[in-house]
Amino acid sequence: MAFDGLVNYTIIKELQNHLIGGKVDKIFEPNDHEILLGIYCNGLKYALNIVVSSNNYRICLTNSPKPNPTFAPNFCMVLRKYLLNAKIIKIDTLSFERIVIIEFEGLDKSGDFGIKKLVIELMGKYSNMILMNDDDIIIDSLKHFHIESSSYRNILPNYKYIFPISNKLDFIEIQTIDDFYHTTMTYLRENLYIEESSNDLKLSDIISNTYTGISRISMLSMIKELEIEDTLCKENMDKIYNYLSDVFHHNNHVIVIPISDKDYSISLLKSKKANNLQVNFFIDDYYSQKEVSELFITYRNNLSHLLLNHMKKLNHRLSNINTKLNECQNADLYKLYGELITNNLYRIKDNHTDKIAIENYYNDNQLITIPLDQSISPSSNAKIYFKKYRKLKSAKEIVEIQKKEVEEEINYLESIIYEFQLASTVSDIDAIYSELSENFLDKKHSHSDNKKFKKSKKDSKLSTQIGEPIKYTVDGFTVIVGKNNKQNDYITKKANPDDIWFHTKDIHGSHVILKTENKVPSQDTINQCASLAAFHSKATNSTNVSVDYTYVKYVKKPSGAKPGMVIYTNHKNVIVNPKVIEQA
Repeated sequence: MAFDGLVNYTIIKELQNHLIGGKVDKIFEPNDHEILLGIYCNGLKYALNIVVSSNNYRICLTNSPKPNPTFAPNFCMVLRKYLLNAKIIKIDTLSFERIVIIEFEGLDKSGDFGIKKLVIELMGKYSNMILMNDDDIIIDSLKHFHIESSSYRNILPNYKYIFPISNKLDFIEIQTIDDFYHTTMTYLRENLYIEESSNDLKLSDIISNTYTGISRISMLSMIKELEIEDTLCKENMDKIYNYLSDVFHHNNHVIVIPISDKDYSISLLKSKKANNLQVNFFIDDYYSQKEVSELFITYRNNLSHLLLNHMKKLNHRLSNINTKLNECQNADLYKLYGELITNNLYRIKDNHTDKIAIENYYNDNQLITIPLDQSISPSSNAKIYFKKYRKLKSAKEIVEIQKKEVEEEINYLESIIYEFQLASTVSDIDAIYSELSENFLDKKHSHSDNKKFKKSKKDSKLSTQIGEPIKYTVDGFTVIVGKNNKQNDYITKKANPDDIWFHTKDIHGSHVILKTENKVPSQDTINQCASLAAFHSKATNSTNVSVDYTYVKYVKKPSGAKPGMVIYTNHKNVIVNPKVIEQA
């Protein structure tokens, strides 16, 4: 569900119990739609996360780590100037509106003592954070809006702050059950043009469309909890009113519960009070996981698009090269034409013929028809054929080198695609993009997309950059499996000479290292490690997979080779079925 007014109201009530009187000791802006306030209160440290993105807007305490940029953006610097070391004296919200007002008191960096207000508007794509003084004059805001750019109010420095306009009703202004029913029905007739007798009236739709901050998902959850029908009648309206009144007046009984893998809603605990900050940290966990999932999907889609585009270009280039090679196959034919014309010039009577038939003394004097350009002499035709022969012969040598280079690039890109198919986290995608940037994109394309990726010279830094490989235990031996080409290089480089290296034969897959620790593994252990190598390869869904293995001392990386590319000798081969075991 969207972060509605009921959830916001519950969170603010929890914050009032824990942050009032707290001192702001840190302020930073992890990204362009998020502010984090570090607050010290009653001997405890809290991190208040304020997010005004269009999809995942919220305010709540967080335990999730956030990056602190080296250079603070402008709005962050403004907040530091006015709010750093200030004390929180009030946190409030307007009924069930998704608007939060936090008041601070203290000296700012200008030496002025006074009250500053931070208004957080959580309204989808119009979400915003606005800092203003005690007279409601805007000091600055995260997003600026001007009335001339289709906005109905100015959100700009030195303008008077105006609260957002809502056409819906405020539940808190309703005094009685009867008032709730009659006010709702009047609103339906006057604003939604719906009569009480209208068919297919859904109670969830009516309340969510009539009252501010009450979402349809919340209404459906209430209806389910109250065990009533989603229909409009006085009895159902009375139960909804009592439920909403309990939320407003007995907020310490409200919790948030998951109602599916992708949704949540509020619920009332009748018999006991809710745990402190349960709603805050539920919302934090929910949206943190949601953002990670969305970020992974975005990264994965972008990388997929990038890989497919480059593979398409390489295949197109290879197709052109093969076309040129086919043309080069005619080189010897052109040489033959030239020789036969030259040796038979005395027999060619017509200097303006478009073809001639001559015995081919290389093929038992069988007649061969040679096309001619009738606008020039036969001797000139012979010269043209010899010129074509020399040109195609030279081109063939160059094109064959180009074909080998393109096939190597395609082979390398296929190994990247294999890594991509295994990626399950954002860090996996980052590692793949880092490798792709350093070893492919920066050599073939613009350097602008990969400035942040730098090759590390020290192994310790490289280990951190490439992430952790997968580890297994097989018959008491440690087995290490690389998740990408850079990991493959690293684990093979750091392995001992007498460790055993595994890889699927002629199939893209991970490097697998069996740490022998000066012990001799049994053939059964070898087979299990080979099965792991088969599982961590493109042949994971196949049977009878061929796996090569040899000592690490026989595995070499050629100079200038792409990551993950090695040559090996003194190897043995085993046929196994892919199999995975529990990770160490």
